[in-house]
Amino acid sequence: MTAPPINDAATLSDGVIDWLTNGTRDERFIDNIFAEMCIRLQQAGIPLQRSTLHVLIHHPQWLGARFMWADGMREAELARVDYDARERPEFIGSPANELLDGATEVRENLEQDPAQGRKHALYDEMREKGFTDYVAWPLYHTLGKRHLVTFATGRPGGFDAAHIVALKKLLPVLALVSEIRIKNRLARTLLETYVGSHASELILAGATRRGAGTTVRAAIMICDLRDFTMISDNWPRDDVIDLLNDYFDAMSEPIARHGGEILKFIGDGLLAIFPLHEPAACANLLRAVTEARQAMNALNARNSVTGRAPLNYGIGVHVGDVMYGNIGSRTRLDFTVIGPAVNMASRLETLTKQLGKPVLLSRDFATLVDNEFALERVGRHAVRGFNEPIELFAFQG
Repeated sequence: MTAPPINDAATLSDGVIDWLTNGTRDERFIDNIFAEMCIRLQQAGIPLQRSTLHVLIHHPQWLGARFMWADGMREAELARVDYDARERPEFIGSPANELLDGATEVRENLEQDPAQGRKHALYDEMREKGFTDYVAWPLYHTLGKRHLVTFATGRPGGFDAAHIVALKKLLPVLALVSEIRIKNRLARTLLETYVGSHASELILAGATRRGAGTTVRAAIMICDLRDFTMISDNWPRDDVIDLLNDYFDAMSEPIARHGGEILKFIGDGLLAIFPLHEPAACANLLRAVTEARQAMNALNARNSVTGRAPLNYGIGVHVGDVMYGNIGSRTRLDFTVIGPAVNMASRLETLTKQLGKPVLLSRDFATLVDNEFALERVGRHAVRGFNEPIELFAFQG
């Protein structure tokens, strides 16, 4: 088939550009848009057989993500990129390395003698898979942000000039479409990271006005590390940060795994809720506590090898109605829970040290737990701020 003249090449991607501009408004995810774009490019006559989109997202756990589409795929594959990726051999000398260092194009003729071309495992892998041509370009977002997109074909002779012109023409529109989705995802990720998944959904849905909130019946869990002031005064700063991160990992991961929502970290403590609209909420809280205690035992065993003293902690648990919503000043809000039930959980956490029980539960909470869990009655005790002594139970996990 004879390629169109270069002057007419732009028309190859005009339909795809129009679709990117006007037909993707209701599509939330960039990976779906990217896969559909590649299929439409094929249908437009561009011999595309593989394409990747690389984006920097600065997630707490990942530096970025790679979306990969290949001929015959209806959906793009997602691979997360770790923060240490730039020190790895697969990055060093790669097209991504060249583009992020300032190159404006990387083009490799994969049909030529490998000895004459660039040296990188990616090109050898693509030759083995039958690709003949590869091109990569930076994708420019606002404020100097650089991402990248790549295209490859197995067509004899590779992409011709018309194909390259058509592909380059769609880059600015792909940049705009991808930036909107990436920033939406980044906003969601940041909110999930700092306020939790449930609160982030409410905020994104419009719950941003001071005083906006609702009453939620929930099991409340408050955990606090013992002797942290002494540790922070005597340990090197970096060791203290590592210790806190390890401690919060041990406590937080089981909470999330069992359906709890961590609303905030307060210094060396955390506040979490398990809403009672989930019938097994109280049992799930105790399962999370059991796994957290096991994780803390493992952490203390690892720390003992380096001569560190074991970390001690207290957990207070209560159940009740809490006000869940926005509280704060006109310009600085906190999405949190307040109410007597939260105060009770906090007081019980304080009592764990006095009573020598790492985990204390109120009677109100204990009555909602079935016989799966062994609870130890520890009697009635005065709780600061409450008129009547409260019957308490200990849980060993």
